Amino acid sequence: MTKVQMGPSTRIYPMPTLLIGANVDAKPNFMTVAWGGIANAEPPMVSVAIRRSRHTHKGITQNKTFSVNIPSLEMVREADYCGTASGAKVDKVAVCQFKVFYGKLGTAPLIEQCPLNLECRLVHTLELGSHTLFIGQIEETHVSERCLVDGKLDLSKIKPLIYIGEPFRQYYALGEVLGKAFRIGLELEGR
Repeated sequence: MTKVQMGPSTRIYPMPTLLIGANVDAKPNFMTVAWGGIANAEPPMVSVAIRRSRHTHKGITQNKTFSVNIPSLEMVREADYCGTASGAKVDKVAVCQFKVFYGKLGTAPLIEQCPLNLECRLVHTLELGSHTLFIGQIEETHVSERCLVDGKLDLSKIKPLIYIGEPFRQYYALGEVLGKAFRIGLELEGR
């Protein structure tokens, strides 16, 4: 297979669609982020990369807390809007008609309509260049009851959005199940 060199880039596909929440000057704000993910298992931590110019960056820095809200397919318009509008200019909570609630941290706004929410306490900040990498320790997980089966998360009920960046800039739904993790690869043993 012939490979074409394209230079340094951020082409990792797919990326999650995350709504990051922070109180900015005591007012809840949310922005869409695709550059985020799991950072540590014990204690559980997430990472999100945010430009210093973003309004949400200010809120995370002010309060040392933030939330990670996983929107469902039904929230694609709201997720996209939160990635295009600035909370410094508009009230995204009002425009998107988000029902905001607070958990045990008290300063990390959460979106009730999102099926999965993580409350995070800021534990590390790393200035990288164009972005600040925020590492948050997950202090609490909130799950919509309708997304549980026998007390466990059911991904088909969460229906998370996937983002594909340049050059496509599109949202996708998860596709078909291809195999059981930590099992399907075992079929290669003995080759």
